Amino acid sequence: MRDAASRVRSATSRAKSDVANKLVSMFLHELSRRVSERWPIKIDSPEYEQLVRQFFGNRCPYCLRDLAGADSIIEHPDGMNRYRAGLHVPGNVVIACKRCNSEKRRDDSLKVLSLAGSGWASFLSHDGSQCASSCSTCLYWEGVWPDETERKRRLPENLQRIESFRNNFPELAKILPSLGATLPDLLAKLYADCQTFAETEVRALVARFEEAGQEGGHAVAPQS
Repeated sequence: MRDAASRVRSATSRAKSDVANKLVSMFLHELSRRVSERWPIKIDSPEYEQLVRQFFGNRCPYCLRDLAGADSIIEHPDGMNRYRAGLHVPGNVVIACKRCNSEKRRDDSLKVLSLAGSGWASFLSHDGSQCASSCSTCLYWEGVWPDETERKRRLPENLQRIESFRNNFPELAKILPSLGATLPDLLAKLYADCQTFAETEVRALVARFEEAGQEGGHAVAPQS
């Protein structure tokens, strides 16, 4: 069992990572707004939501769960993080069930994917034939479609369906090569710089606080 000091260090590390990830997300949202401002359809328009729901029959594009009777959430096939470098633009926004959105994060958070070139395609490639028996994503799909024959049919069908949906947005297809070539390195640097900045600023502020406490006769006790 970890001691208190170890838990504090772990919590501090997670906090720095959360701050860096938030900055990456802010950058991707701002970039999304700029690159799509002249696109014919707007991401926040009722027309786009209707298009998405009609294309997928108001079902989750991953597991086909009826969204009318399930908790749904905005989902980015190419995740908006430093590894997947997805944008909040038409073609990369769908409506999915919360379960698939949560399960897909395992693939989205991997720096290197082995099953496919994108997080969403990798998520739909866990048919039980390429991973260890303990793979959580394979087990998830086994729970969705217990019959192996159906599972191996449904997963590639849904992968193809999402590809077909994205093909309706030539503007997205046009920018994907440049995004893949430039954004991962830029986002990795942004993430690292943000963590360094946060650590430096926090240490500086703690030092100032301790100095102020000493000047006022209320020195902070040092960590053991």
